[in-house]
Amino acid sequence: MIQTQISTQLSITRLVEQKLQQIDGQSSRRLLLVELGSAALHNVSGGTPNRTFSLHTYDEQAYLSDHAAHRPNRQLTQPAAMVGIKPTDVAPGAAIKVIGAGTAACFADLITFPLDTAKVRLQIQGEGVGLQGPGALRYKGVFGTITTMVRTEGARSLYNGLVAGLQRQMSFASIRIGLYDSMKVFYTRGSDSAGIVVRLMAGCTTGALAVALAQPTDVVKVRFQAQARLEDGGRRYNGTMDAYRTIARTEGVRGLWKGCLPNITRNAIVNCAELVTYDLIKELILKHNLMTDNLPCHFSAAFAAGFCTTVVASPVDVVKTRFMNSEPGRYDGAMRCALTMLRKEGFSAFYKGFVPSFLRMGSWNVVMFVSYEQIKRGLSRAQQSWEAPS
Repeated sequence: MIQTQISTQLSITRLVEQKLQQIDGQSSRRLLLVELGSAALHNVSGGTPNRTFSLHTYDEQAYLSDHAAHRPNRQLTQPAAMVGIKPTDVAPGAAIKVIGAGTAACFADLITFPLDTAKVRLQIQGEGVGLQGPGALRYKGVFGTITTMVRTEGARSLYNGLVAGLQRQMSFASIRIGLYDSMKVFYTRGSDSAGIVVRLMAGCTTGALAVALAQPTDVVKVRFQAQARLEDGGRRYNGTMDAYRTIARTEGVRGLWKGCLPNITRNAIVNCAELVTYDLIKELILKHNLMTDNLPCHFSAAFAAGFCTTVVASPVDVVKTRFMNSEPGRYDGAMRCALTMLRKEGFSAFYKGFVPSFLRMGSWNVVMFVSYEQIKRGLSRAQQSWEAPS
């Protein structure tokens, strides 16, 4: 029996070698091997030893049509269009995306927070133009700002507000990034195809929802990053919880949502520029087979998204930072803040801190999206292994 099976396998191998010499095209070769592999497996596992195997070559369409007719219950699929997506990968659920987005955003904040602090310092300087003291201009460029802060306040000043920043990302990024795909499905009513309008709507919705829930953490973060401006060397707040309590006590609960409207505007723009740009660029890269769905693709799409986001959102970001950091009564509203900036400092004031903004946004996007993609895959595979029968 064993000799018969070995003889049969050798015969099949010879037939395969002969047939492959006559075939052009990788798809036909692949399909031929599928046919022969199935036949050989049947024989070796107990089928008729003397079975005669007929060899046929198919193009892909003919193969799929022929077998769909004979095996209607068998699901045959075309090769994946997005090169690099493994067949074993399962689409992550909403919970995995929410957790993955928050975790990846916190990781990105840990790495890029000094750039964000430098951006805030550059954006708020100039509020006291014409005055002496802490409002005077003293920062020049992103690296000059970082150097000045380290020299005058110590290296820890670069991470002022980090706790509030991480709180912000866990609540903020989890919603605006983690629910983006779910919102696309909601607007398309379950369809897989989403046009540019649907993507923009999804980005605006998750961005606005995230701000409405996480605004207090953003206010505290910005206040901490800017609080070294006190002339006597003291600090406005002694800790994160003290900042929440102090703002609520001195400015009311509404103070924790100060600048909510410009922040909603800003994050609607950021979300559309960031997520939609990343989504579209990644889709184009995969569609034209420029890269596989892997780290280089994620890096390129994230970097481009970071640049587009900085250009579009920088003016709103500066106004948001100025208004949220201002003393009570300084500005009647975000629009008044913007008009005051334009009148006193000119249009260029809206792009103050552009270089650190881009360095921070570009690097943050790269770290966040690359981490997010890997976390999603890791959690999806872990979930798949947990749910698989033992």
